[in-house]
Amino acid sequence: MWSAACLAGVVIGALTGTPSARADAGRPASVTCPSSLAGRATCYTGQDTNGAHYAIAIPRTWNGSLVVHAHGGPDLGEGSDPARSVGDLDRWSVMAKEGYAWAGSSYRRGGYGTRMAAADTENLRRLFVREFGRPKRTFVHGQSWGGNVAAKVVEVYGKKNGPYDGALLTSGVLGGGSRGYDYRVDLRVVYQYYCRNHPRAAEPRYPLWAGLRAGSTMTAAGLRARLLECTGYASAPQDRTPLQQRNLDDILNVTKIPERTLDSHLQFATFTFRDIVHNRLGDRNPFSNMSVRYSGSHDDKALNAGVERFSADPTAVRDLSYDSNLTGKVDIPVLTLHAIDDPTAFVEHEAAYRATLQGAHRAEHLVQTFTEESEHSALSDSEYAGSVFALDRWVRTGKKPTPRSIAASCARFDPAYGTGCRYAPDFHPSSYASRVNARPGGLVWPAMTAAQEKSWSLIDGVGIAS
Repeated sequence: MWSAACLAGVVIGALTGTPSARADAGRPASVTCPSSLAGRATCYTGQDTNGAHYAIAIPRTWNGSLVVHAHGGPDLGEGSDPARSVGDLDRWSVMAKEGYAWAGSSYRRGGYGTRMAAADTENLRRLFVREFGRPKRTFVHGQSWGGNVAAKVVEVYGKKNGPYDGALLTSGVLGGGSRGYDYRVDLRVVYQYYCRNHPRAAEPRYPLWAGLRAGSTMTAAGLRARLLECTGYASAPQDRTPLQQRNLDDILNVTKIPERTLDSHLQFATFTFRDIVHNRLGDRNPFSNMSVRYSGSHDDKALNAGVERFSADPTAVRDLSYDSNLTGKVDIPVLTLHAIDDPTAFVEHEAAYRATLQGAHRAEHLVQTFTEESEHSALSDSEYAGSVFALDRWVRTGKKPTPRSIAASCARFDPAYGTGCRYAPDFHPSSYASRVNARPGGLVWPAMTAAQEKSWSLIDGVGIAS
């Protein structure tokens, strides 16, 4: 991260010091590549006409194809962060090392907005074509929330014989906004039931579905301190009080969230929920837990009687759904890669995505692969290289790969990267409802049908504004 930040400083300096780049909005300016691509690519940065910063790399030995990257998050800054796309270029240098041109947008602003991010991803693809010519093949790649963004790109822009030839979704948040965050809704209310410090009794009250009151000055460090106070989660077990240990056990058992990512999930259920509710939905509530029965605690009866309950505003559900839910209307090859023990975007998101495509009668376009890894933000480079190769070959030959054939082919890439191939070709995730408490209607996929999407699209101001 330090090297990415330093590189970002160089890039920003190059941009602000190049009058022609400033005067010609959207035109890429040549910059020094990250050290991971030194001598192997030519790199560019710029800002498109919507204000989104971007980074591009073209390998010295370019195979003629392009990977357009959709990053995760969402980041919560006000504007577009130029350091984000530069850091992503360094992080995903494996794509350029494999001969693919790479282009990634920082999006025009921070905060939630899946369709906005998808539009910025498509805008960058068009910019690349305008500046460097049309690639032989174009693939969209999304990681984490970027998997949701890339899946939206596939549905909105990836029509048959359209500009995209295939999609690679890795560690994807594929349940969509209206269901994909329900376990964080549950965490928010269960945490408050046990801890009573978010907010404290003496602090201004607000509904927990809002994440945090709009004007709060709470920081990530401040929230972490409250979590530690209540659960001792960062302490050795012998250093926790009996009450802290019981609180921690109850929260983890009820929510099924791993201890090592408890803090990050609570941060999301606080700061990102505030962004979704306050900044994007005009203080309307898109979440509900009225029908949920919580279990796994030392006293489920008391928990269910005392936990805060709320119902969603139907217009807020509609707008969040329209923005981020998936219809499964897929016409191009889609390959997914997901760690079985992903502690952030649970592997059951993949079950939701398969059910979505099955519900839309498009499952023939999907191949899912799983690895015996326990990370979310970065899997093995050997697996990323093998995945994009398998997707490319699927598009070129029309022969659909299998999880076993992809697992077998990974070995050809590992000598170059040495990061291992840990595929589990026989693994199939359990249903989304096996991990996340289903709300009414939550067992039926897709969460938003193509007909619903079309109907909602006719409503003025529907969705989340860019």
